[in-house]
Amino acid sequence: MKLRPVDSLFGRLALLVVCVLLVAHFAWYELVRFERSQTQTRYATEEVVFLVDAIEQHQAVNPNQPLPSRVRLVSVDSPLVPRAGNLDEHRGLQRFENDLRDRLPPGSEIRFSSMDSPPPRIWVLRPGSDHWIVLPMQPMPPARSIDRMVIWLVLIFLSAVLSALFAAWQLQRPLQTLVSAVARLGRGEQVPPVPERGPHELRQLTRGFNQMVNDISQAESYRQIMLAGVAHDLKTPLARLRLRAEMMDEVKLRDGVVRDVDSLSHIVDQFLVFAHDRGDESMPVGVDERCEWLSRNYRQEHGGADHIVLDLRAGPEFLLPIATLDRLLSNLLDNATVYGAPPITIATAKIGGGRYDKRWQLTVSDRGPGISPDDLRNATRPFVRLDPARGGNGHSGLGLAIVDRLARRVGGDCTIENRTAGGLNVLLTFPD
Repeated sequence: MKLRPVDSLFGRLALLVVCVLLVAHFAWYELVRFERSQTQTRYATEEVVFLVDAIEQHQAVNPNQPLPSRVRLVSVDSPLVPRAGNLDEHRGLQRFENDLRDRLPPGSEIRFSSMDSPPPRIWVLRPGSDHWIVLPMQPMPPARSIDRMVIWLVLIFLSAVLSALFAAWQLQRPLQTLVSAVARLGRGEQVPPVPERGPHELRQLTRGFNQMVNDISQAESYRQIMLAGVAHDLKTPLARLRLRAEMMDEVKLRDGVVRDVDSLSHIVDQFLVFAHDRGDESMPVGVDERCEWLSRNYRQEHGGADHIVLDLRAGPEFLLPIATLDRLLSNLLDNATVYGAPPITIATAKIGGGRYDKRWQLTVSDRGPGISPDDLRNATRPFVRLDPARGGNGHSGLGLAIVDRLARRVGGDCTIENRTAGGLNVLLTFPD
């Protein structure tokens, strides 16, 4: 099943980073807008307080010198004085008035001319004064819905997201390498030591995995050495036992002993093939041609012209080492003959039409009962008999395990599945 991007570590890190940055930038944008409004209000307040103080000082020092044209002094009894309580709250002046009262002397009065009749003015009456100071007032600018700050915010957000995604990708790369190594180990492939990179916990995990792979490799090596030694030591006494059996006078007893010795010899040969861990250096041969030759020999040994059916379509370009191919086909044919039912089909094909995706397939199928779906995952495990009741003479539970190991040694892959119409299908896929 294909993994969805959000289900991966990088996908979740990316989603988390984008959400966090989005919330942070939105909060920062709202805070900046609020602070800008506050700053504008404080600036306007300081400007009004400064002008009021300057005008009061001017009247105290130089009362005869005229004031600037935009500043006026109006008597407290003048009918031009605006009424109190005409503040347009919806224009954001309430906070401005509160800040201004905090800065002016206690008891000061503040009034605003109508905002609808320009120019708007602010009227200030300080305690004990007999005149109103009338000043022009710049209207409070409303909050803009979008401005240049939004553009800069988007650019900063995109840059932060790209940087964070790159950092997340770098963080998950060692873990992805470790996941690939675990998958190769699960397929039984050779796994080189994984570089210890990333955070401390990930380095510890990688170090533990490398140690586990090393221990498994040593245990496998010891098992192969022991298995090969035992099998090799058994060949000589079995040969002597067969020779002595053939010298027996009683025919029935002799044939039974010879069959048992042959079964033991077959098991020993299977042990030696499974324990052999060196690459195949034999000469490559055409798979289609070799399949025809092996099928003819197999028909002669087991009888029946319809016992094996050939469907060879790969062509002369499909090559495999001859020793590996012979062992693959002999094990698959033996498995299909013992556990399946005729006819046994041997098929080859070329898949993938591109130059770099061309692959070859070798398939051996039978018409038997197949394998239980629960046992398919254990079909290539060594020394596992899927049905102990059918493990007859000469069978050690290594047939399909040897096939899987031989296929992987030449870069191939083994897939075992039940046929829809009944029987078992063993599919071997090899790179070009």
